[in-house]
Amino acid sequence: MLGLYVHVPFCAAICNYCNFNRGLFQAELKDRYVEAVCREIRLRARGVPADTLFFGGGTPSMLEAEEVGAIIQACRDSFDLAAAAEVTLEANPEGVTVERLAGFREAGVNRLSFGVQSFRDDELRRLTRLHGAERAVTAFRESRAAGFDNVSLDLMMWLPQQTLAQWLESVEAMIELGPDHASLYMLEVYPNSPLREQMARAEWSLAPDDDVADMYLQSMERLDRAGYQQYEISNVARPGRRSRHNLKYWTDGEWLGFGPGAHSTIDGMRTRNVSGTADYVAAVVPGGPLVAETRRLSPQDRMEEALFTGLRLSEGLSVDAVRAHYGIDLWAEFGGELQPFRDLGWLIYDEGRLRLTRAGMLLAHEIMAVFIRPAQKPEA
Repeated sequence: MLGLYVHVPFCAAICNYCNFNRGLFQAELKDRYVEAVCREIRLRARGVPADTLFFGGGTPSMLEAEEVGAIIQACRDSFDLAAAAEVTLEANPEGVTVERLAGFREAGVNRLSFGVQSFRDDELRRLTRLHGAERAVTAFRESRAAGFDNVSLDLMMWLPQQTLAQWLESVEAMIELGPDHASLYMLEVYPNSPLREQMARAEWSLAPDDDVADMYLQSMERLDRAGYQQYEISNVARPGRRSRHNLKYWTDGEWLGFGPGAHSTIDGMRTRNVSGTADYVAAVVPGGPLVAETRRLSPQDRMEEALFTGLRLSEGLSVDAVRAHYGIDLWAEFGGELQPFRDLGWLIYDEGRLRLTRAGMLLAHEIMAVFIRPAQKPEA
């Protein structure tokens, strides 16, 4: 079924590493944004079935429960949103209380995703996060008290000055809390980010590549022992608690995005809304031009994306499904180039499936590059 995504662009502060489409909270602009996003949802009504709704950001938990409820209702009015739909709200630990979380749950949210990033105060300060480790623990417990039985936590590895032991300290603290889902990401330091400048001034270093590999492998092994199932390169879950929405991105699914800068992919067409929040509001309210970019994905684009994202999953790719959908024999087409990775134990090809081993996941980009073919030039 279709996935729905709502981008909420407001933050209480801008983290020094962040590269998402976001801006500082403005109450008056927020009010106009909520009106505009509800209008956009209704303008793009399709009445077709949808089974996930994801509030991303930014910091969606900066909205009031009534505003979140209004957006959910707009989605229900405009789409056949399943009664058992997964409705996720991203939240930061410092901005929630039991009462606030209970309000979100009453509004229709049934899954929370907390951006914790670390359970060490020194690391959180380097990332300019507003919460401390104790507040993150408290926020998780408040989510349980508010009735949420599907809670995800985000952690980041390869932070400035971070050692293997310090990273595993955060992993163990997370395991002790017992979330239903966890995402473990590697920090990406963007060229123009304030963090890169701070690292240069303070002479903060990143761990060597071998240590990063140990961070990844040892944390996944500990999560295995704790009963979590890895289902994607960076994601683990308790049984039945995989992110149904994010799986649409990794299984060649379709989704509609609402809000400033939101992307949609439908019928091989990818669009992106205007990015600036004020520009977005100005475009939606009078029903003006909203889409800033449109791109028709070629059959090769779609195939390559399906192979890239499918190989991120622990279960990998079905060779038969790829043949049925894209008309190619995956191993006949790419097997010669993939065989060396198989010989090294980074790739498994058996029982009609192609998948990465956990060690292979550390080299996913190198392996996936095999699938890229030069675009065919039209004949003169």
